Amino acid sequence: MIKCIASDMDGTLLNSMQQISEENKQAILKAQSEGVEFVVATGRSYQEAVYVLSEAGLKCPVICVNGAEVRSKEGEVLSSTPIDKSRAREVAAKLKEHEVYYEVYTDKGAYTIDPDKAVSILIDIVVSANPEVDPEEIRHAAGARIRDGLIHQIDDYELLFSDDNYLIYKVLAFCFDKDQLKAAGEDLHDFSDLDVTSSGHENLEITNKQAQKGLALEAFVSAKGIDMAETMAIGDNFNDVSMFERAGRSVAMGNASYEIKALCDCLTETNDQHGVAEAILEVL
Repeated sequence: MIKCIASDMDGTLLNSMQQISEENKQAILKAQSEGVEFVVATGRSYQEAVYVLSEAGLKCPVICVNGAEVRSKEGEVLSSTPIDKSRAREVAAKLKEHEVYYEVYTDKGAYTIDPDKAVSILIDIVVSANPEVDPEEIRHAAGARIRDGLIHQIDDYELLFSDDNYLIYKVLAFCFDKDQLKAAGEDLHDFSDLDVTSSGHENLEITNKQAQKGLALEAFVSAKGIDMAETMAIGDNFNDVSMFERAGRSVAMGNASYEIKALCDCLTETNDQHGVAEAILEVL
């Protein structure tokens, strides 16, 4: 029997308009009403994750920044696994060397030195994955990152690296030149204390080696007295693999790549066809 359901957000729980459909919402509420724990496991910051959940009228625990931080349903920090500050500086230097744009995720939200690029990159990614969607609609939705304070502008990332009031959770790198991104990734793999994964062809997600969705989910369910064999994980990309490897039931989205589908026990519909709702209702 499934007692906990963990779902990725982008490409999974969220449709191409970056929203939670009514079908997905109702399935989550049904699971919660039946005593099943529902938890979001995302690469997003807590602030960005809760923004979308609140819009849909949902509350649940959040494994955010790929497991670097875990928060309760009420927003209490249950655990945090930051990157060492000196290592974060080295990561930033490597990305700068390869001319790869990046953002820095902290315990106080995400930061960029180029807010226009932060929005335009998100637009390019969503439009390329969903060519049928109106780019202007995506532009408005993506603009919320800046308008609603989901990502903050900073003049120099060193202000974060040198300030003891900030924990560095993740460095998120974007580049549309595959060879350039691959070269940067190969350099970063030399750091054995880091986990370098991806949530799309255009990005790299760099966290502490212990900050992985699967490890965070394992600790979360254990604290609830739930076994991983009683846990279902739903996702669409490589930063979900650590959950797939540990969960008793792993579910790939219909929009996931062949490699991801091959790793999972089950396949559900796409994120635009309410695949999360289908996966939830199947096990209730």
